[in-house]
Amino acid sequence: MDLLSQIFVEPFALMVEMPDLLVQTLWEGFVSGVLYALIALGFVLIFKASGVFNFAQGIMVVFSALTLVGFYAMGVPAILALVLAIGVMFVLAWTVERVVLRPLVNQPDIILFMATFGLTYFLIGFGELVFGGEPKQMITDELFLPTGATEFDLGGGYVRIQHLDVAAAVIASIMIAVLGVFFSKTRIGRALRAVADSHKAALSVGISLNQIWVIVWFAAGVVALVTGIMWGARSDVSFALQIIALKALPVLILGGFTSIPGAIVGGLIIGLGEKIGEFYWGPVVGGGIETWFAYVIALIFLLFRPQGLFGEKIIERV
Repeated sequence: MDLLSQIFVEPFALMVEMPDLLVQTLWEGFVSGVLYALIALGFVLIFKASGVFNFAQGIMVVFSALTLVGFYAMGVPAILALVLAIGVMFVLAWTVERVVLRPLVNQPDIILFMATFGLTYFLIGFGELVFGGEPKQMITDELFLPTGATEFDLGGGYVRIQHLDVAAAVIASIMIAVLGVFFSKTRIGRALRAVADSHKAALSVGISLNQIWVIVWFAAGVVALVTGIMWGARSDVSFALQIIALKALPVLILGGFTSIPGAIVGGLIIGLGEKIGEFYWGPVVGGGIETWFAYVIALIFLLFRPQGLFGEKIIERV
């Protein structure tokens, strides 16, 4: 009976008794969810263009952030370093299209997927060679990102809002909205959907796979850079960030691999769910809910709705 009380009664009673802690938990979960959605957006863009899960998106987050910090360490002003880092991501997109994707047009999806594995380990090795393996500090102040926090009273307690988290949520939300409109309402967006449906059909109507892939990989690279800045500002820039980026996989399973709104909803479900679960139900299971909650939810969705909340059902005639 005590266990049932700890699971079904005490957490909800605590939410009512201490609303300040509930609001604090919800805010932290919302910020994490928006950043998860931003990470997932990079995966969605490339999946929509090639039908392949880009395993390299995680290391692109790390590599882009290390590039930014590396340019600044060389004496380049912060804003110029940001511009140069964006330029590096364009060069990376162009190189991936020329060296990796172009020779693999119309190859099975598993071939393209394995190519992203190779790209991942190349970027890890190249990144360690150029930047070293030790963690770096993100240039938060130099990029004019806000610091400090604001506290306000709620229900007899205090809610603390980090200014950096507010900036991260706003910037990520704007980027998600802009990219969502760009790829759903523009000519490039329509071409992207055509490429996702069939490479051969897209080529037959004059759509350039080469241009589409460069654009999409560049957009994913910019998303990776923004993600690396925000996550790096909250901790450090290190190769461990690619593990955080892989949280996008359960987000995509929840929302659907081809859906930008799905990435948003999936990110919020994971972000809010793991924070609430860790704080209110963590003591019951000994903590650590944040490390496995997302993957359990993803497993449940795979069993009952494998296409995700917003994913398209695939019907094959046999």
